[in-house]
Amino acid sequence: MSNKNLVVGSGFSGATIARLLADELGEEVLVIDKKPHIAGNCYDYRDENGIMIHKYGSHIFHTKSEKVWKFLKKFTDFNTYMHKVIGLLDGIETHIPFNLNTLYDVFPNSFASKLEEKLLDVFAINTKVPILEFQRQDDDDLKFLANYVYEKIFLYYTTKQWGVSPKEVDGAVTARVPVYLSKDNRYFQDRFQGIPLEGYTKVVENMLDHKNIKVKLNTEFKDINSKEFDRIFYTGPIDEFFEYKYGQLPYRSVNFKFETYNKEHYQSNACVNYPCNYDFTRIHEYKYYLDDKSDKTVIAKEYSEDFELGKNERYYPIPKPENEELYKKYLEDASKLSNVYFLGRLGDYKYYDMDKAILRAIELFEQIKG
Repeated sequence: MSNKNLVVGSGFSGATIARLLADELGEEVLVIDKKPHIAGNCYDYRDENGIMIHKYGSHIFHTKSEKVWKFLKKFTDFNTYMHKVIGLLDGIETHIPFNLNTLYDVFPNSFASKLEEKLLDVFAINTKVPILEFQRQDDDDLKFLANYVYEKIFLYYTTKQWGVSPKEVDGAVTARVPVYLSKDNRYFQDRFQGIPLEGYTKVVENMLDHKNIKVKLNTEFKDINSKEFDRIFYTGPIDEFFEYKYGQLPYRSVNFKFETYNKEHYQSNACVNYPCNYDFTRIHEYKYYLDDKSDKTVIAKEYSEDFELGKNERYYPIPKPENEELYKKYLEDASKLSNVYFLGRLGDYKYYDMDKAILRAIELFEQIKG
């Protein structure tokens, strides 16, 4: 193999850029990953019960991008799974995001009807309105609704997820907690959504299955002579690449406690959120995603925690101005490297959904291809 391209990381970002280089340019690519498996945090596997387990938390593919959808369809077929999230509010199971159906679940019918009428007088149907918009209204009932949603869905959940009070969290996070003026209970309204029929690991395996691509697992970037390569595509942590010269970029991590039960189902839905109760944020039940048949079921309770180097995985970049400033220092150094490209959630220090990570890799390839 000629030393043309080195791709660091075998998640969706790395696999996408590797496949495009190999396919469209006919170039040889070495993909390395420090993990013992491909697919990064999208890695899944069938356990001894025949259930497809998402090792690093539930992954639901969804996208508005036809370009991304067509690209992935070369490597997998999808089922028609449409994700719904249930939240436990005041002991009542109801839909999240908070929508018009939720109104009637948690409030008496007469009050819910009054709120619905007021909402639709002010806001358009089928729109998502951030709770901050309600707090700006003069109407006392809409202010009550804003405070209810803020406390029951946002306040305690955010404190658990980010480890700080909501006042210390960037406004972009608050904006992600809307009231959806619709009776659509789906968590995502994207045109394309579903779960790969053979799992995410198989998708990445198919992407990397090319005569021009070689994969080496259990391999650190520092163990490779990077000077031997014409181009480097780095999907690992950008601060690690520069040996933390300006300090570590902060992340939140997640710890999953897996439990197996001798019953068909543990809960009523694939994902149940616990905004106000317990110290975990949500419970995942994996059988729902591919409709796996088994006498047993596997759940994972999700606990948020700070990222600590060498102890756990990086999951969510923490959206704070000081963290963005720190990232910009690394980005400035990165801009001085003519043959190194950073991408992915860790390389770009951005919270990417899977489709956004793939699109970013496609667009980077198109820039390189010219």
